[in-house]
Amino acid sequence: MIVEVSEVADIKVTEDQWRSIILNDAASDGKFFYAVKTTGIFCRPSCKSKPPNRENITVFPDAEQALSAGYRPCKRCKPTGLRLPDEEWISVVAEYIDNHYMEELNLQLLADLAHGSPYHLHRTFKKVNGVTPVEYIQHVRIEQAKSRLLTTSQPVAEIGKQVGLANTPYFITLFKKITGLTPANYRTLYASVPKGDI
Repeated sequence: MIVEVSEVADIKVTEDQWRSIILNDAASDGKFFYAVKTTGIFCRPSCKSKPPNRENITVFPDAEQALSAGYRPCKRCKPTGLRLPDEEWISVVAEYIDNHYMEELNLQLLADLAHGSPYHLHRTFKKVNGVTPVEYIQHVRIEQAKSRLLTTSQPVAEIGKQVGLANTPYFITLFKKITGLTPANYRTLYASVPKGDI
């Protein structure tokens, strides 16, 4: 599921608003809400989540406008007064992984982006998706590697780097653990097989 965030209401954060966000100023709650373009989540100024990069923030005078622009309410500060369903919260995290699998990802980073604790994210992600966030990241990376192995002639080490697994021995070991084949064997075995048969 792709987060469709409207560019129409892109209001930049002022110095006072930025200060309120950085200081988690509860006195600013209700005066404005801030949304983070990279995660598609919006918060109250008092939200205790790690502050995002300022250039990724847009502000709204009320929660309804943030919702109308396609942002989802933060699970931690509940800007609409309602709890975001687990499935929606986890879909935001999974979508972020799908779009950023080639970057360095860890549970703490994902928890910060999703405005939750690492423990709660790990537990909820597994409950919703049946796998942990780390297992999901590994699956996405290996699927991307499989595609590149069959569509390019790039060396295995280069493909590992492109999918976020720069340590070549680890990439080969993980690939074999998940697929039963080394990357080179996978390429040799499936390179001539029509794509629909894989």
